[in-house]
Parts: sequence; structure tokens; C-alpha cells
Amino acid sequence: MNIKYKIYILSDSVGETAEMVARAAAEQFKGTSYEVKKYSYVSTEESINQMIVEAKRDDKAVVVFTTVLDDIREKIIKECDKYKVPYIDVLAPLLNKFADLLGSQPMNEPGIIHRLDEKYFKKVEAIEFAVKYDDGKDPRGIKKADIVLIGVSRTSKTPLSMYLAHKNVKVANVPLVPEVPIPEELYQIPTNRIIGLTTDPIKLNEIRQERLKALGLSNTATYANVDRILEELEYADKIMKKLQCPIINVSNKAVEETAGIILDLVKKQMK
Repeated sequence: MNIKYKIYILSDSVGETAEMVARAAAEQFKGTSYEVKKYSYVSTEESINQMIVEAKRDDKAVVVFTTVLDDIREKIIKECDKYKVPYIDVLAPLLNKFADLLGSQPMNEPGIIHRLDEKYFKKVEAIEFAVKYDDGKDPRGIKKADIVLIGVSRTSKTPLSMYLAHKNVKVANVPLVPEVPIPEELYQIPTNRIIGLTTDPIKLNEIRQERLKALGLSNTATYANVDRILEELEYADKIMKKLQCPIINVSNKAVEETAGIILDLVKKQMK
């Protein structure tokens, strides 16, 4: 014999938590079938009454609800008791236990978890963006980016892109090489979205020598040659001045410090 019933989901937010919990429990029972009816963002006594009356009309029904608002909780319980409809308050036992454990009261703000999820997904999107448009791989990213970093090799473009991505900033970076024309897209975006990175030639020489050593290559390669470095930095300086973009010298700055300067520049642009 197949027992049929309905699960009424009520929530002061989206209602996904209550639905997942209810379905997880319902699936544990063989020989039954159920229908879920979900009502999100319930807030008024009239709407709650209508939902509970509807549940009462069904032969078998249960109300599963999540709310962090005391008045909504009281209204749902009151109406369920009034019409003798069984109910499960998903959050109250957890909130009470946490309150006892932590010695503090909950904020009682509906939908917090979804705001956190949104922030998380924005961060993931920014990280994926930084990877996709790293080192000038695809110039189309220049127009989509919040910030475009330009500079010669080993001026911390990639580490900065990833650090800023964790701050939900979409960053593309473009290497400046004398033999390679810069993408036209750099001239098609506002200059305040471009940040030029420069450094001390001696410092850069040391960094590049270490890089060559790590790769198992000779430190006499042109890449770490001081004359070549001076040529690259001079070329980059001309490009940055032509673009009229802000320039940051990263010689003695940690990535976090440079990122802080960039974020300050972004904030000023938004004012």
C-alpha cells in the first residue's frame, strides 16, 4: 500500500534548508510518495493562515518550517496548533543549543547563508577569471576586467591578480615586452582601470636570476641581463605614461601591501 502525503515548506527566506532536511527524512520511508509545496519569504499572518488552512484540507500533510524571526515562528506554530496540523521547526532547536553553548543570542537575520554563498561564488568567479586572463593569454579579458595589471616579467602581476581575486576583484594582467605589441584593448578602456607595475632594475635582476636557477637554467641568460632589464623597464615606462595610468613601484613591497594600494585606488574611483 502506497501512502501519499504532502510536505509544506514555509520559510522567511528561500526555504532550501527546510526542503533538503524534509526530503532527506522522507526518503527514508518505503511504500510512500510525497509532494513538496514550498512557500518562500512568508511574512504575514494572513499568508501563514492560508497556507496552514490549505495543509489542513489534505488528508495527510506536515508543515516543515525554517525561520529566525520569533514572530513568524509563533504565528506558524499558533496556526498549526489551531488547525491540528503536525509541524517541525527545523532551526529553533539548533539556535537554542548554539545560544546556550556560545552564551550569546543569534542575529535573527533571514537569508544570511545565501548572502555568504553569493560572496563565495563571486570569489570563485574572480579566481577563475584571473587564471583565464593571466599573462595576456586572452586580450578579450581586458575589457571584462575590473583591473588590468601591466608590467615587465616578475613584477608580481600573477600573485597580485590571485590575491585581488580573493577580494572579489576581477583582474587581467598583461606582460610588457619590447618585441610584442601591446593589445589594442588597453587603449579601449578607461585608464583608471589600468595599473602599471614597475620595480628597481637591480632587484629585478636578483629575482630573475633566482627564477632561472629554479628552472635549472644559466643565470647568464638574456632574461636576467641588466642591460636587457633596463631596456624592458624603459619600454614599460613609456607605455604606462602613454596610457596615463597609475604606476606602483613594487621593489620593496609585499604582495599584500601593493594589493592594498590597488584596492584604495579602486575605492577612490568608485566615489
